[in-house]
Amino acid sequence: MKIVVQRSKAAKVTVGEKITGRITHGFVLLVGITHEDTFEDAAYLADKIVHLRVFDDEEGKMNRSLLDIQGEILSVSQFTLYGDCRKGRRPNFMNAARPEKALDIYLRFNELLKEKGVHVETGEFGAMMDVSLTNDGPVTLILESK
Repeated sequence: MKIVVQRSKAAKVTVGEKITGRITHGFVLLVGITHEDTFEDAAYLADKIVHLRVFDDEEGKMNRSLLDIQGEILSVSQFTLYGDCRKGRRPNFMNAARPEKALDIYLRFNELLKEKGVHVETGEFGAMMDVSLTNDGPVTLILESK
């Protein structure tokens, strides 16, 4: 799995005219899944994300986790994270998992986040989505399970 983590002051995802997810302070996650990913990868990254210390403490140092600040997550499926642009001018998405497999792992990943006590909002898997956010910092990290 590959996840782009963006610390955010506010974010929402819209499908058509409908807002499917909205958060205030927390993380926007762009979640990519590849062929060999498993539920273990999802568990590893869910634990890593909720404990990642990138929120400021009272001294302005990145020392608090999402759990510490009671932040929220907006989780958006993003198969294009596995786009290979090394050859030609059009990305190759052969490394992205098939939708059926990716959906199962994506849903389990979101459930694991919820089980850790985090409020999770989502986009719509496989849909064309508009994601808007106010990136806080900006702080953007890329996490991988392998």
